[in-house]
Amino acid sequence: MLTYIYDGSFEGILTAVFEAFSRKQVPDAILSEHGLQQDITSSYIFIDTDCAKSDRVYNSIWRNISEDALKNCYHAFLSEDPQAGTLIYRYLKLGWRMGSRVDLHLSDNTVFNMMSINRKLEFEVHRLTGFVRFRQVEGGIFYSTISPDNNVVELLAPHFAERLSDQPWIIHDIKREIAALYNTKTWIVSEFSADDIPLSTEDEKLYSVLWKQFFKTLSIPSRENPKLQRQLLPRRYWDHLTEKW
Repeated sequence: MLTYIYDGSFEGILTAVFEAFSRKQVPDAILSEHGLQQDITSSYIFIDTDCAKSDRVYNSIWRNISEDALKNCYHAFLSEDPQAGTLIYRYLKLGWRMGSRVDLHLSDNTVFNMMSINRKLEFEVHRLTGFVRFRQVEGGIFYSTISPDNNVVELLAPHFAERLSDQPWIIHDIKREIAALYNTKTWIVSEFSADDIPLSTEDEKLYSVLWKQFFKTLSIPSRENPKLQRQLLPRRYWDHLTEKW
C-alpha cells in the first residue's frame, strides 16, 4: 500500500496530487502528517509542499473542471476529515476525465462522499451564522467564541463583515486557536490563543444578565421540549450562547 504524506496544508494536498501524476504513481492514500499512525504494511512517501506545483493543480482544476470543483476540494480540506486528501485526489482524477459534469455522478462513491462532506460543512456554516453570539469587550470590540466541527471561521467572516460592517469584531475558534479579526475595513484569519481573550466591559456583563432574565421570562415550562431543542440546537453549541451560560 502506497501512502503519500503531506504537511497538513491545502497546498500540500495539491502538491501531492501533482506528484502522483508526475511520477505516474497511484497512491492508495494521501494523508496529513498530523496525527499519522504508520504501519508496517504501507510504504510512505513524504511530499514537500511546492507552491509552484500546487498552483498548477489549482489552475488546472479551475480551467479543466470547474470553479465549483475547486470549492468542493477546499471545503473538503476545511472539513479536516482524515481522508480528505485521499478523497480530493480521487475526485480530481474523475473530474479531469469527466469535466464540469463530475458532480452529477452521485452514483460514484467518490463524488457522493465529496458532496456529503460539503453539505455537512455548509450546513454548519449556515447554522453558525445564527448561533454566533458577540459580547462587547475592551476597546469597543465585539468578541465571539465558537468550537465548530469543521474549520469554518474563514467562511463565516464574509457574512459578518457584511452584517456588522461598521463594528470591529473577533470570531474566535477556541478548538483550533485561530480567529477571524475584522477592523471595519478588512478581515484576516490569524492564530489566537486563550491568553489573547479580551475582558468584557461592565455594560456587557449587565446586558448578559438582562438577556438571560429575558430568555428565562419568555420560556413557557409546559411547552418545553428538550429533545426537540437538542435537535435544533445541538449541545456542542451551548457553551457559546449567552442564554445558556
